[in-house]
Amino acid sequence: MMARRRGVFVSIAAAVAALVVAAVAAVAALNLQGETPLPATPQLLQATQEQVARGAYLARVGSCAGCHTARGGAAYAGGRGIETPYGKVFAGNLTPDVATGLGAWSPADFWRALHHGRSRDGRLLYPAFPYPNYTQVTREDSDALYAYLRSLPAMQQPSPAHALRFPYNTQAALAVWRALYFRPGRPPVDPARSAEWNRGAYLVHGLGHCTACHTPRNALGAERKAQALGGGMVAGQGWYAPALDMPAEAGVAQWPLQDVVALLQTGVAPQGSVTGPMAEVVFRSTQHLTDADARAMAVYLQALPQRSPAAAAAAIPAATALQPGAKVYEQHCAQCHGDQGQGEPGAFPALAGNRAVLLADTTNLLRVVLQGGYLPATAGNPRPHGMPPFRQVLGDDEVAAVLSFVRNAWGNQAPAVDTIDAYRAREARSP
Repeated sequence: MMARRRGVFVSIAAAVAALVVAAVAAVAALNLQGETPLPATPQLLQATQEQVARGAYLARVGSCAGCHTARGGAAYAGGRGIETPYGKVFAGNLTPDVATGLGAWSPADFWRALHHGRSRDGRLLYPAFPYPNYTQVTREDSDALYAYLRSLPAMQQPSPAHALRFPYNTQAALAVWRALYFRPGRPPVDPARSAEWNRGAYLVHGLGHCTACHTPRNALGAERKAQALGGGMVAGQGWYAPALDMPAEAGVAQWPLQDVVALLQTGVAPQGSVTGPMAEVVFRSTQHLTDADARAMAVYLQALPQRSPAAAAAAIPAATALQPGAKVYEQHCAQCHGDQGQGEPGAFPALAGNRAVLLADTTNLLRVVLQGGYLPATAGNPRPHGMPPFRQVLGDDEVAAVLSFVRNAWGNQAPAVDTIDAYRAREARSP
């Protein structure tokens, strides 16, 4: 009897071990899917001036300096900490320093990092580096980026060690994540669409990595691809990136094309303006788009199928409940935004009918009131107006009251903002 039980136990253990081995093998195979061995002898790139110039442009389109430049540090020398829900990831040094940067990297090493998310030494890269988007970048553009980065002054600056919690700090956990959610891609091409639309799709989904912010994510931080560009929280930054496929949020299907181009290149348009993380994107990246590429992105964004918003579940506040907020508005807001929320064209945005004011998610409104709102300084709008922070001026009840008023005055209609929401926004740690 004991021998039989021992035999059953051994059989179960063997089956479990076989399953573990099979799972490990499957994860390893999925992490190597599509990869080809690197050349035995690293191939050099004889870059032309035109290739370097194109790489400089593509680096701006991809906003590479935004992550790979620490505050006050040398451009592209890395060291900036990127907050994630799992800890902090530090961006690497992209200058051609041999010891701490890309000096020992070949064009194939660089292409593998962009296309497969694997470092020169074989380590899997964390997707805070948006290789799930960059995997769609062409080899030609990868080589141009490489040529530009190799032309920069070499800066010796080691990257700090990532500060991620267990088990997210392990290569094993990252390999499982990649096996579940990452596959090497290719540039999006739709033969039924125009060349301009296809160029816009390439910029939006590839180097521009717009889905990295504007797409909701699951519990493990992977994009919900079926809801691409459908709106999501910007990881680690405490801002909501509104849906680009909803007219009530950030959809531009009904805008004149030139207004979409203006928003990308200047940060302002007759229908609205950018602030928060998007202001940095415009400042560092989209203001540098060529007219043709800005138009291509606009064409693609306008062609996105549009969704209707879900009906609001919360009740609209009664007029008497809005009176405290009306007083706060009169004292602190009307001077710029107008008695009727009409704003001042070219200076202060209108609040009446402003879809940013009416968003179901009030995260951005609370951030702007507490921390201020600032447009990017661009070539097309070099001296933008800004909104000062009211963190030290208004209490939580006043913040909630004035936002509830603004969301329900001058024809606006949206659920009230709770005092607890203002408290949580005030207490939230800024990146």
